[in-house]
Amino acid sequence: MPRSRYDQLVDVGIFGPEDRVELLDGLLVTREPQSGRHATAVALVRVALEKAFGRTYYVREEKPIALDERSEPEPDVVVVPGRPRDYRDAHPSQPVLVVEVADTSLALDRLRKGSLYARAGIADYWVVNLIDEVLEVYREPVRASSAHGDSRYDSVRLLRRNALVTPLGAPRARIRVAVLLP
Repeated sequence: MPRSRYDQLVDVGIFGPEDRVELLDGLLVTREPQSGRHATAVALVRVALEKAFGRTYYVREEKPIALDERSEPEPDVVVVPGRPRDYRDAHPSQPVLVVEVADTSLALDRLRKGSLYARAGIADYWVVNLIDEVLEVYREPVRASSAHGDSRYDSVRLLRRNALVTPLGAPRARIRVAVLLP
């Protein structure tokens, strides 16, 4: 399904906030319910990124991004330039950082969503891995050479609790991984 059709269905009320679905590569995918740990981690990430990026960026929690013509994922946290009213008429399409918090969704976030974000050229993609209690930092997206190939990231780093991470879009910020974990 194209993103434009999905947006029309949302606009006329076919899908509402209680329908936990997102459009990934033309397919409607059910979003999993959040555990308390997951919800806490999402809030912790949002707070840390708001501090790191400051007022010139908007940190969105569980809101759609217009990734491409066939994908409109709803990442747990995304950092975009500007303020909320800048996106009144259209979802952002150029995030500077996308963060997924993963427990039961770890494989989906690493593989399917990671491939979509790499294909879209998202330079900084993080997975807060609640299973292993690490931050997975994906950088250097490589687009697949064919339409059927999977895009990927050339750089993948696993950072433990005491490590520091610097978002590409906020080069002066230092975030300790422990503040992102519940």
